Amino acid sequence: MKILAIGAHPDDIEAGCSGSLAKYARNGHDIYLLIMTEGHMGGEGSIRKKEQRKSAKILKPRELIWGGYKDTLLSPHMNQMVHDIEVVLKKIAPDFIFVHYEDDTHQDHRALAKATISATRYVRNVLFYEGPTTQNFSPAVFVDIKETLDDKIAMLLAHHSQVQKTNIEGLTITDIVRSTAVFRGIQGRVQFAEGFVPLRLFINI
Repeated sequence: MKILAIGAHPDDIEAGCSGSLAKYARNGHDIYLLIMTEGHMGGEGSIRKKEQRKSAKILKPRELIWGGYKDTLLSPHMNQMVHDIEVVLKKIAPDFIFVHYEDDTHQDHRALAKATISATRYVRNVLFYEGPTTQNFSPAVFVDIKETLDDKIAMLLAHHSQVQKTNIEGLTITDIVRSTAVFRGIQGRVQFAEGFVPLRLFINI
C-alpha cells in the first residue's frame, strides 16, 4: 500500500502518526510525507528542514515532499492548497492519508485539515491524527505502537530545535507524546497506541 502523511510543519507528522507510519514501513508499505511549510516561525527554516531530513532517515519514506508555503499563513491560500494537495494525490494515488484534525488551536493545522478534506473527497481512507495543540479529539481508531514507540521518539528527537518548545514548564515534546501514547493505549486496551478520528475508513472483508 501507499501511505501519505500530511503535516503543516516539520515534526507535526512525527508527533501525530509516526508510530503507525513506522509500523507500515516495517511491513513493507510505501510511506510518503508532504510538509506544507518549513516552520520558520518556530525556528530557522533551513535548520528545520535539515532536522526533518534527519528524522526521515529513520522512517525512510519513499519521498519527502515540501509544499513551499509560509508558516502561519496557510489559511489565505485555501484554494491553491487544495489544488496542490490534489496534484500530490494524483501523483502518488495513496491508499491511506493521515492529516491534522480540524479542531486545533494552530491556524495552519486547521487550514490544512480543511484543505485536505476537500482535496481527498474521492479518497477512500482518510484519518485525522492529534498533536499537542489538538482540541476535542475522540479517537475511534487505534494503532498499537508498542513496537515502534522508540522509533517515534527518535524521530521527534531528530527535531532537536523543537524538543523543549512545548510552552509547558518541565515537559519536553517527547514527554507529551509518550504520555499521549499511554493514554490512547489505555483507551485502546494496549500499552501504547496512537488514536485517529476517521473521515472515511473502509474495512476489507
